Amino acid sequence: MTVVIAGGGLSGLALAGHLALEPRWHGRVVVVDDGRRPLDTVAWSSWADRPGLLDAAVSSRFYRVRVHADGRTRTLPLGRYRYLVVRGTDLARVVRGLAEPLAHFDFRHGHVDEVVEHAGRTGVVVDGELVEARWVFDSVLGPPDPPPVDARLVFRGRRVRTERPVFDPRTPTLFDFRTSQAGCAAFVYVLPFSATEALVEHTAFAPPHGPLPGVDTQRAALADYLDDVLGAGPCAVLHEEGAVLPLSAGTASRRRGDVLTIGAPAGMIKASTGYSYQRAQRDSAAVVRSLVEHGHPFDLPGESARHRLFDAALLDVVTREPGELERAFAALFRGSSAEPALRFLDERSSFAQESRLFAAMPVGVYLKAVGRRLRA
Repeated sequence: MTVVIAGGGLSGLALAGHLALEPRWHGRVVVVDDGRRPLDTVAWSSWADRPGLLDAAVSSRFYRVRVHADGRTRTLPLGRYRYLVVRGTDLARVVRGLAEPLAHFDFRHGHVDEVVEHAGRTGVVVDGELVEARWVFDSVLGPPDPPPVDARLVFRGRRVRTERPVFDPRTPTLFDFRTSQAGCAAFVYVLPFSATEALVEHTAFAPPHGPLPGVDTQRAALADYLDDVLGAGPCAVLHEEGAVLPLSAGTASRRRGDVLTIGAPAGMIKASTGYSYQRAQRDSAAVVRSLVEHGHPFDLPGESARHRLFDAALLDVVTREPGELERAFAALFRGSSAEPALRFLDERSSFAQESRLFAAMPVGVYLKAVGRRLRA
């Protein structure tokens, strides 16, 4: 039995790693990637309350975070959670170290032209050549009918080095709303590497249609934050990155015959936060479990309709009324620990826990958003 993983990014590597660590799996695995997105420019942050199979790829662990909302800066412990950073090169190194010694794994460089699923044939066309498979896991092309986009996450980050220590190397800033909210809900995220070096990122939630914050606008916001908020003084820009991520609280149609969509096209990006790393890990574990226990990859846990609705309501509100994002995050992180908020964002919270979190939020505004979503 051969399976093909189309795409060697986060979801493809996660699935390959989980397959390599499953002793009951002996089928051939072909991972195809064209290298268009170099992994040395990619890193993922996440939070987790339990060990993961690929934790050897984690480069940094944090036990507290800083938040600033509604005029107040707070440093919060994470309780049972840890905030983790995984670099793309480290994840690739760990997965390849697990998989390449196994005879049934093959990493192939090539461009995925097409995913084939018709007339009894399943496979991937790579540089014009059909690679047949029993199952295809597609993170490249995605389903032909993706759910509608509810918002767009626009981020621009700069890795900077300052002349004097201005960062707390033990504490990332999860969000800081001391940046302009004109036009879009926005905050600044700070991931420290040392007291003088950090990734400082401007993140904005934009409506699904219409103009986006420009590159120059976000660069100016970052410069203002470094100067006016941190008082950083002279600093060198070591690297710059930016992207626009479509966010959807809808449910993706993942199965097409013997093809399963994985990764971002499968809805692994959390609509209300843009985080995806732990969701990809959990999905990979579920796919592998289904393969070895049921002989197919489709016995996957259902998605939480309640949390999807929460995400949809939040995106509806903040793209209409940008100031509500700061109020929402201030309410979620108002306790003495970040754990309740992270549990909710991790979709592991109970209705009772959510009711306590929502107590400080303008319920009427969100109920109207839920109504709009249900009528759509």
